[in-house]
Amino acid sequence: MPKMSSEPLVICRVIGDVVDNFCNTVKMCVVYKSKKHVYNWCELFPSTVTSKPKVEVHGGDMRTFFTLVLTDPDAPGPSDPYLREHLHWIITDIPGTTDSSFGKEIVSYEMPRPKIGIHRFVFLLFKQKKRLQVLINPPVCRDGFCSRNFAEENELGLPVAAVFFNCQRETAARRRRFVDM
Repeated sequence: MPKMSSEPLVICRVIGDVVDNFCNTVKMCVVYKSKKHVYNWCELFPSTVTSKPKVEVHGGDMRTFFTLVLTDPDAPGPSDPYLREHLHWIITDIPGTTDSSFGKEIVSYEMPRPKIGIHRFVFLLFKQKKRLQVLINPPVCRDGFCSRNFAEENELGLPVAAVFFNCQRETAARRRRFVDM
């Protein structure tokens, strides 16, 4: 399988802010119920991502297992992300060639709701060494999650795939009215 480019992940600092440099070696397809596909740099609004997406994994076989993490490295706002990272979802034991519905949800899906600025929401896929490898207790708080530490603590290594989307608060378009005096 050809390696997919990680260039968008470098340019938008997913590699750097969230994970160390790696090469995409597995294909991951993320689709929300609204039929919106996630691809690097796409913009989705909170109304589009209200419920958990279907995440398909194309790599390995039924004996290969993966862990999926969704995180926001820009919490509470991109100019001062002091809560970095905010955890939105963890699923483990996803069999290769299936989708996230076949995995074990460790941390329930939390809908992205950025309040300030444009946030990156990052899906990371890690290859497990074996089934039931990731035996974590859910974090007490979703804020301050660290994808690097999570991967290290669970012996997952570097991700095998990643994709991110941008999201910002939905606001009505406002027009400025000029009144002649």
